[in-house]
Amino acid sequence: MKADFNLVPEMPDNASEFTSEFFKRFTLRKNTQPLQISDEISKDFSFPTFYDKVSCGIGIFMCNYEKALELLPHPSMKPVKMPGGRAVVIFSCYQYKTVMNMQPYNEIAMTIPLLMDPSISVPVLPLVSKAFKNFGYHVFSMPVTSEENRIRGQKLWGIPKVTERLDIEQKDGFSTTVAFDTNDKEYFRLRVPMNGKAASFDETGQLYSVREGEVVKGQTNFKGNFKVNKHMGLLFNKGKKSNSPLLTLGDSPRAEMLKKLEIEESEFQTRWCPSMEASFDLGKVYSKR
Repeated sequence: MKADFNLVPEMPDNASEFTSEFFKRFTLRKNTQPLQISDEISKDFSFPTFYDKVSCGIGIFMCNYEKALELLPHPSMKPVKMPGGRAVVIFSCYQYKTVMNMQPYNEIAMTIPLLMDPSISVPVLPLVSKAFKNFGYHVFSMPVTSEENRIRGQKLWGIPKVTERLDIEQKDGFSTTVAFDTNDKEYFRLRVPMNGKAASFDETGQLYSVREGEVVKGQTNFKGNFKVNKHMGLLFNKGKKSNSPLLTLGDSPRAEMLKKLEIEESEFQTRWCPSMEASFDLGKVYSKR
């Protein structure tokens, strides 16, 4: 999907399309004031934002802990530690086919799982246990195909979004996402297998970002039936090579940030869902109390 830099005053009046039990969990409301999209355009969005019929391909990889720490924008944020001086980086590739108040768009959420103000540093467990209330994710980069969505993300949550061309295709057993820089040069390619062990997810998570110098926490929810592939042996097999890497990075300057993470060739986990439901709420100022 090509990058769309057009800003228009119209908003799709599509609230009636979100009728499932998942969306009935939430009460829609307006922000304190409309969002200024440009000098001439403001929009009074409803929140949380609803997403339906979302295709989702996720690749989870190990990376260098210290390099991941350098990407986090606030000292309260610490990556979840993995054995061997590693952290985790997650690439979630979305085709948002039905979005409340917005046109469809593609997106990649590049995230690092973290703990906020951890009193102890427990490896691995925060990823699998709900006991860690200070667990969440930081989006360190988020390419999107919609300029309007980039503006929303930066103004409302402080998420570092960038408007780019993102092609997502399901073919030959893989969901493949390709990102291009402003010179239309490929810098990121992720292939997520569409087969695997069936698993149903109905999750609530927290995204932590920095907006105007303050840490904000936004709640995300999603529900869907996934195909999952896990490679738990990588916990104790650092730097394992792959005969067919799922992630490839180009020579574009946009790839340099990712290369600095020293991402391992072999994937830790993949997830694929052809059609999930999701929501994302406004951020609140974080307090460690």
